[in-house]
Amino acid sequence: MPDISHCFPITDPTLIFFVVLCIILLAPIVCSKLRIPHIIGMVLAGVLVGRYGLNILERDSSFELFGRVGVLYIMFLAGLEMNVRDLKKERLRLVVFSLLTFTVPFVTGYVAGVFVLGYSPLASLLLSCILSSNTLIAYPIVCKYGLQRHPSVTLSVGSSMIALTLALLILAAIVVAGTDSGGTGVTFWVAFVARVVAFCAAAVFLLPRLVRWFFSRYADSVMLYIFVLSVLFLCAATSEMCGLEGIFGAFLAGLIFNRFIPGVSPLMNRIEFIGNALFVPYFLIGVGMLIDLSVLFHGVHTLWVVAWTVVFATLSKAAAAYASAFCFKMPWPSANMMFGLTEAHAAGSIAMTMVGMTMKTAGGGYLVDADMLNGVVMMILFTCIISSVVVEGSARNILLRERMQPSEPECGGDDEKLLLPLQHAEDADALVQLAILTRNKRLNRGLVGINVVYDNMDSRRNRSDGQRILRHAEAAATAADVRMQTQSRLATNIANGIKHAFKENDASEIIMGLHRRRSQADSFWGAYTQGLVSEINRQIFICRILRPLSTIRRIVVAVPSRVEFEPGFYRWTERLARLAGNLGCRISFHGRSETNALIARYLQHRHPEVRAEFVVMQHWKEIERLKDEVRDDHLLVVISARSGTVSYKPAFENLPKELTLFFPSCSLIIVYPDQNGQPQDAMTFTAPQRIERESVYSTLIGWLHRGAKGAGGTAQEPEGGAQQTA
Repeated sequence: MPDISHCFPITDPTLIFFVVLCIILLAPIVCSKLRIPHIIGMVLAGVLVGRYGLNILERDSSFELFGRVGVLYIMFLAGLEMNVRDLKKERLRLVVFSLLTFTVPFVTGYVAGVFVLGYSPLASLLLSCILSSNTLIAYPIVCKYGLQRHPSVTLSVGSSMIALTLALLILAAIVVAGTDSGGTGVTFWVAFVARVVAFCAAAVFLLPRLVRWFFSRYADSVMLYIFVLSVLFLCAATSEMCGLEGIFGAFLAGLIFNRFIPGVSPLMNRIEFIGNALFVPYFLIGVGMLIDLSVLFHGVHTLWVVAWTVVFATLSKAAAAYASAFCFKMPWPSANMMFGLTEAHAAGSIAMTMVGMTMKTAGGGYLVDADMLNGVVMMILFTCIISSVVVEGSARNILLRERMQPSEPECGGDDEKLLLPLQHAEDADALVQLAILTRNKRLNRGLVGINVVYDNMDSRRNRSDGQRILRHAEAAATAADVRMQTQSRLATNIANGIKHAFKENDASEIIMGLHRRRSQADSFWGAYTQGLVSEINRQIFICRILRPLSTIRRIVVAVPSRVEFEPGFYRWTERLARLAGNLGCRISFHGRSETNALIARYLQHRHPEVRAEFVVMQHWKEIERLKDEVRDDHLLVVISARSGTVSYKPAFENLPKELTLFFPSCSLIIVYPDQNGQPQDAMTFTAPQRIERESVYSTLIGWLHRGAKGAGGTAQEPEGGAQQTA
C-alpha cells in the first residue's frame, strides 16, 4: 500500500475549496438519510476533516475569512428578516426575556465557576459572559421553514443581541480590571459609551438616507448586492472599532436594510442564496474543525469541567426560555423554539475565550486555562447539536399547529392569476416587481407575461423586440424564485390581443404600464388602454412606476364613494395591503368615513401588521388637496371605475387632466376593480363594447366655454382638451 500520509493535511487552496464544496454538497444528503439537521452534519464534518479528526484539511486563513463572513451573514439575515413592527409591539416581552436569558446563565455560570469548578472570581465572570451570550447557529433552519417573523423567533433574535451586548460590556469591564491594576477605568467607560452612541446614531440617521439614494439611482443587480455587502462589513468593522463584536454591527445593518429589501424581492433571494450556499456552511465547518473530542479522555478533571460547563449552559438557557414562555402564556412549541435559538454558543464564546487566553493572572498564568478552553469548545459542540435538533422539531410543530387551526377563505376566492402585458422594456422590471409584491405567496402561482404586436409589415422586428422584453421579465421573476409563463402573439388590435390572452389563461386581473406620453399632444391613456378597460370587467392595475418600489416611503390611496358596493372591493384592498406589508411602508386611505371603516376592519383582521392611516375625504373633488401631501418618493393609488357602474362619477372624466397637472412626478397606480357588467363577449345594439370617454354634449359645452373665455384662454386650451379627449 502506498503511503499517502505525507499528502495530508491538504494545503493547496484549490483542493481545500474543492473538499469544502464536497462537504457542503454531501453533508445534507447524508443528514437527510440519518434524519438529523443539516447544521449538525456540517459541524461534525468539520470535526472529521480537521486536525483533531482525520487531519484532511488545514484550518488556513480561508476558514478564518469565510467563517467570519458566515457568522456576520447569519446576524445580518436575522436583522434583515426581523419583523420590526412586532418587535416594537412586544418590547416588554423582549426586555423580560432578554434579562432572563442573560441573567440566569450569568449567575449560574459565576456560582458554578467559583463553587463547583474552583475558578477565581475574575475567571468565573469570564465564564459567566460566555454562558450568557449565544449565537444564532440554528437560524438557517428557521429560514428553511419560513418562520423568520414568528413571535418566538423575533423574541429570540432580539434577546440574543441584547444578551450578547451585555456580555461584551462585562467583558470590557473584565479587561479593564485585569489591565488597570484595580483602577476605576472611568476614562475607558466614557470613551466606550461615546463611541457606541456615536456609531448607533450615525448608522440610524445617515445609512437609511444613503441606502435610499443608492437604490433610487441604480438598479443593476450586481451593484445592489455589492452595495449591501459593503454596508454590512462597514457596520461590522465600525462596531469592532467601537469595542463591540462585529456581529452587533451586522445585526444593525440588517435592521437598516429591513425596510428597503422586501422578503419576496430578487435581491433578498440572492442574499439568502449566496449566504446559505457558501458562507454559512463554511463557518459551521470551521467551528467543527476547532473541536477536539479527545479531551473527553484526558482525565477525570477535564471531563468534570466539560460536563458541568455543558450542563450549566444548557439548563440555564432552558430555564430562561421556558420561564419566559410560561409568563407570556406562549404554547409549548414556541417555548422550544426560544430555547433552541438561544441555546447554541459559537462565535461570541470563541471570541471571549480568546480574550481570556491573552490575559495573565497574578500567579503568572492565563485567565483561561486548558481545562476551561476544552470545556468551552465541547460546550460549543453539544449546544450546537442540541440547538439544531430542538429548533428543527419545534419548527415542524409550529407549522403543524398553524395548519391544524381553521382559517377563513380569502375574500374574493383564490382565483388569483396575474397577467402582465409587457409592451415596453422600461416598464418590465417595475411591473414584475409589483406583481411579486402583490401576489399571494401561499398559493405559489406563477405569473403570465404577454407581448402583443401589430400584425403589419414590421411585425417580425417588433416581435423580436417583444420576445427580448419577455426574456428579461422572465429572468427578473426567476431571480425572485417566481415562475413566469411568457407569450408573444400577433394581433390587428392590441386591446383584443390582450383580452384574448386574458381569457385563454383564465387570468383574474391585469397589471400593465401606463402609456408614456411623448409630447404634450399625446394621449394620456394611449391607443388601447381605454378599450381594454371597457371590454374587461375584471381588476386592472395601470401603473406609472418612476422609482424602485423598495424606496417608496408611503402609499396614498384615493378612494371614491360607494366603492365598497363593487364586487372587487376586497380584492384591491388585499393587493394594496400585501404591497404595503412587503414594502414595510405606511399606507394612507383617503375616503368617506364608512368606506374607511370597512377597510380598517379588514386590515385589522387580515393584515394587522400593516401601518394604515385613514383620512376623511367627503367629495372626490377634494383629490386636488392631495398634491400637497404626495411627494416624489410616495406612491399614489387612485381607485377609479368604469362608466355605468355603482361607484362611477362624471368627475372621473377629468382624471387624466388632474393627474397630469397635480401629480406629474410621483409614482402612480390607477385601479379599475372587479365590477358588475355584461360578459366580455356580449355586444348588442344597445350595449356596444366601445364606451366613449366624452359625449357630444360635453364637447359642445367645452366649445361654448372656450368661446366665452376669449382669446387668452384659447391659447392654453389645446393641451387640456387633448388630454380629455384621450
